[in-house]
Amino acid sequence: MTRRILVACIAVAVVAGAPAAAASARLTVSVDRATVATKLGHTFVISSTITNRGPTPAAGLIAHLNVLSLGRGLYVDPEDWSSHRTRYLQPIAVGGSITLTWKLAAVNAGGLGVYIAVLPRSGRAVEPTTGPVVHVTIADRRTLDAGGILPLALGLPALLALAMVSLRLARRGAPWAGHSSGRALRS
Repeated sequence: MTRRILVACIAVAVVAGAPAAAASARLTVSVDRATVATKLGHTFVISSTITNRGPTPAAGLIAHLNVLSLGRGLYVDPEDWSSHRTRYLQPIAVGGSITLTWKLAAVNAGGLGVYIAVLPRSGRAVEPTTGPVVHVTIADRRTLDAGGILPLALGLPALLALAMVSLRLARRGAPWAGHSSGRALRS
């Protein structure tokens, strides 16, 4: 009797878990690259493809872009990285797919993981379908010319110095300054 109860409990558990497993098994998420290397302040694009491998059209789905730090000490606010992280998908036909383009801004230097998860819009308790993690490396951009200010920072003082030297030479009577020294040329 105990063995029959155990078998019945296992059968109920398998059947109860079947919708979640079926929902995630019928969708796949792929991405166009495994890694991205860029610099702080630049933008980059990742494309994902969601494919319906199930026997019926896939409808009522949401795709969501997730950004997380792969190292300690790197603060990540996903809203800073992309302002369009949630997409409400049109139905995907049997055997069909939809490709989404995700534009991200590199706002912190370091190593990050980016992945896309697909969930039912209903909020039903199923395991999300996720794509592989894209490893993103953001190099810190150290530059002497921050924001294009270097020509101004060097040029303005040089221009002022040149104006002061010209003014002093003009007062001394330099011939090229357009003044005569007051002395008469003797022939």
